[in-house]
Amino acid sequence: MAAVRGPHHTLEPEHLLDRALRNVRTGHFERSLAGLTAVGSLITAAEIFFEHDKASFGDPWMWAPVALGPVGAAAGTAGFFDRRMAKTALPIASAVIVANGLQGVVLHARGIAQKPGGFRNFTYNMEMGPPLLAPLLVTVVGGMGLLAAVLRREK
Repeated sequence: MAAVRGPHHTLEPEHLLDRALRNVRTGHFERSLAGLTAVGSLITAAEIFFEHDKASFGDPWMWAPVALGPVGAAAGTAGFFDRRMAKTALPIASAVIVANGLQGVVLHARGIAQKPGGFRNFTYNMEMGPPLLAPLLVTVVGGMGLLAAVLRREK
């Protein structure tokens, strides 16, 4: 914890939450979130590649989140270094990533429904079929990019 001057001009330890809120107010957090979006996009795309590879990429849509990983990484990196990119390319790429994550939930639900017993055999098909909630992790990465785009940037 860093020391800061309190209301009576004494040095008090600064709490982590106070520092985080100050970073949001001063614009320091916007660049960090753009960078995290870039890193998160690559990590998520790699994980999705391995999971979809196990399923032999049986549906062409399985390639979409893999392909969007480098797009999110490029937009996040550009947004980290350039304010204009953080307000244009990053929100566009992030919105597409969020939409793809929501689409993934629908496609995974369809995959569960196509298993023997469908949703009547929910517990088994949830474990053995496509992970229903995993695509929402992609939406979190896209959401970080959208949030970065609306935060103010440091001068």
